[in-house]
Formats: sequence, C-alpha cells, structure tokens
Amino acid sequence: MDQQLKTTNKTTLTLLEQMGLNEYEIEQRKQLFGFESSDAVILRGCHDLIDAELEDLLFKFHDFQTGVPEIVQLIGDSDTMARLSSAQSRYILQLFSGDYGISYVNDILRIGMVHKRIGVEPKLYFSAMLELKNILFEVMRKELQSEEEYDRVTKALEKLLMFDNTLVFDTYIHSLVSEVQIARVRSEEYARELELKVMERTKQLEEQSRTDPLTGLLNVRHLQSIMNQVLKAAQRRNEAVCFIYMDIDNFKPINDELGHLAGDKVLKGVARLIKSCCREEDRCFRYGGDEFCILLPNCDAEHAEKVVCERIRVALGKEWESLEISMGLADTQPPDYISSDDLIRKADAAMYANKKQSKAARAESGSSDEPPTEKSA
Repeated sequence: MDQQLKTTNKTTLTLLEQMGLNEYEIEQRKQLFGFESSDAVILRGCHDLIDAELEDLLFKFHDFQTGVPEIVQLIGDSDTMARLSSAQSRYILQLFSGDYGISYVNDILRIGMVHKRIGVEPKLYFSAMLELKNILFEVMRKELQSEEEYDRVTKALEKLLMFDNTLVFDTYIHSLVSEVQIARVRSEEYARELELKVMERTKQLEEQSRTDPLTGLLNVRHLQSIMNQVLKAAQRRNEAVCFIYMDIDNFKPINDELGHLAGDKVLKGVARLIKSCCREEDRCFRYGGDEFCILLPNCDAEHAEKVVCERIRVALGKEWESLEISMGLADTQPPDYISSDDLIRKADAAMYANKKQSKAARAESGSSDEPPTEKSA
C-alpha cells in the first residue's frame, strides 16, 4: 500500500524533484565541467546567429538521423518526425538562451525521460548529440569572425552539452532503477499472494486430512494425537477427561434394505446431531463405519452420562423413528491417569456391554429390526 502511494504521488512531482536534484546540486555539476556565468553570456550572444541558421541546422541533423536505420525505425512516421523536429528546434534555441537554471534542467531531464520511454538506446542518443555538436561547431566556424571567438563559444558549448548529457544519462539510470523497484514490488506482491494461496491450500489439505469427508467430524487418524494432547493438558490442570464410544444399533439393515445413500444420510444426520449436543471444546470423531466417539475435556463419566448422552438420546428420539445408539463411557481422573489406549478400550467394552443389554431388551419386548425412518418424513 505504501509503495502504491509513493508511485501515485510521483505524478505530482517534477522530474527534478523525483531525482532529488536542487539548485545546489545543479551548480555543483556546472562547476565540475567548469561552466561559469561568463559561458552563459557567451552562448546567449550567439542566439540570433543560431536562430538565423536553425532551418539549415535542422535539415543537416535530420539528414543524419534518417541515415541511421535504428533511429528511422523508432521515428516511424512523418507525424512523429514533425514532433521530433519541433522538440529539437526548441532544444537548440535553449542551448543559446543564456538561462540554465531549474527550468532548463527540468526540460533536459524530460528530454532524457522521453527518449528512454520510446526506446532510444543511450548509444543512439549520444551519437546524435555528437553529430549535433559537430553541426553547431560548423556553423560557428562559418559565422564567427575570429579564431579566439570561435574557441570561446565552442568551449562554452562543449561544457553545456556535457552537462546536458550527464542529466540525460541520469534519467536513463533513474528510469531503470524505477523499473527494477516496480518489478521488485510486483514480485514481492506476487510472492505474498502465492504464499497466502499456499498457506490457504495447506490449511484446506490439513483440514481435509483431519476431517471425515462424509460426516465432517474429526478423522480417526488424528484421534490418538488429539487424545494425548487433551490428556497432557488435563494432567497440568488436574482435570478429568471422559471418552464416549458410540455405535448405531441395527445399521446394517439400513444399507441392505434402503441402500447406501440412505445409510450415508443416516450417518450424516447422526454426526450432525452428536456435534450439536456437545460443547465447543469437545472433540467429535467418526471412528469408522457406524461408530462415533466423543472426547470431553474437564468432564467425568457421570456428568457426561447425565448431560451429553441424555441430550443425544432425546435429540435422536425427536428426529428418528426407532433409531438407537449404544454408548459406552470411560473416564480418567487425577491423580492416576490412564493412557489413551486404555481409555478407548474401556469405553469400547462399555459400549459393547450396552449394545448387548439393548439387544436383549428388544428381544424381550419383541421389537423388530426394521430400518428406522425420519420423523420429519
């Protein structure tokens, strides 16, 4: 966001400001080339002379440019050539304006930036500048009266052209650095987006590996690791842990007589029902087939039987006709905690004992093993 703001704010700055140039820096550059106020006066004195020769000057310069295939390809058409000719005319007259301050420097920087943007290579730009210098020197040789005057003018012009060329070169460097910065920012943004997508996909895959695809409950593959975590936490807090093992009674006739789609519907409905009867911190698993289990932190078997198991039985009776679940409970409490394997074994044994009792009770009452139906249906 900060980088985008910086990029947007650039359009409100001049090239001079973007490149961090000021009057002091400009004067320092002039001194490096020995360009003094007297040189500005000398060049200003040749303005009318150059203005009078401008048309012929431009003709020679264009003749050179159209002789370089790379430049011709960049120019492309007559309209572009006309705009280029107008810009060159302004620049040549600026060279002899005598005013080489902030405005002049900003114009030179703009020239460099435009050449960079349209794809003019530095070698082509500087070769053109060398040709322009030679043409201007020829005009001076022809028009100036004395060798001394010619020498003063050409030396002043040489200094100014070198000054201009460094500014243009700086715009090329500045543009390349900006391109690299933009590319870096885009690469970083892409990397961040890719990283987020990878993290999101990894999270999805982890979630998929942890959950049963049919019921949405936790997968039995993670039962042991989760149980160990819960047991360790319970030991630190000196709390009880309860484990409930459940199995749907007479589930096989549902699949055999009504089909597997009906069986899957029952499994999903029972899983939803179990989840709704538990606390947020309880962990509900599909153990396999028609078997489910619940891990309840900070809860003993007595409380689980009175609250959770009763909720499940009531909810089951409201939704299904004659569907029953056998449940076995086991807990572990301080100070002597049992292992996760022992907790599962005890709950499993209790569940089978409960199933045996339920089967005997149904046999005694003469209840059939007809597949259950939803009351809502």
